[in-house]
Amino acid sequence: MQVDPRGQRFAAAVTTVILLAVLVNGNGVLLAAQALVFAMATFFGLRFAPYGLVYRLLVRPRLGPPGELEDAGPPRFAQGVGLAFTLVGTVGYGSGITWLGIGATAFALGAAFLNAVFGFCLGCEMYVLIRRITAKIRSDREVPA
Repeated sequence: MQVDPRGQRFAAAVTTVILLAVLVNGNGVLLAAQALVFAMATFFGLRFAPYGLVYRLLVRPRLGPPGELEDAGPPRFAQGVGLAFTLVGTVGYGSGITWLGIGATAFALGAAFLNAVFGFCLGCEMYVLIRRITAKIRSDREVPA
């Protein structure tokens, strides 16, 4: 599946605002809601991600078609990374380990901000790097005939 990269940046911008609000207010419930958004994108695909739906229905029709599309694999993986950080942060806030909630939320915020502002997706880059490493490991295990 191919996705509009502008939609990913839109989702990252909304995520940035949500995570900033979490840090300002220390609201673990809001962070849990963001974790749910990440979970939907990770487990059901980007087409079912709430921010993606908003982009597709309200924003994209006003922009016109994208100049290019990208593979959905890296952004979907990035959503999984965001899910991991927001789950850790939710546990931190929920268990009273506030520094854990703040730290995990801050890392997720940094990644979302980079994507929203500069179009640099850390999770996507991790995906590509992991694919290269696993391909190299597989090729090293193959014994020439």
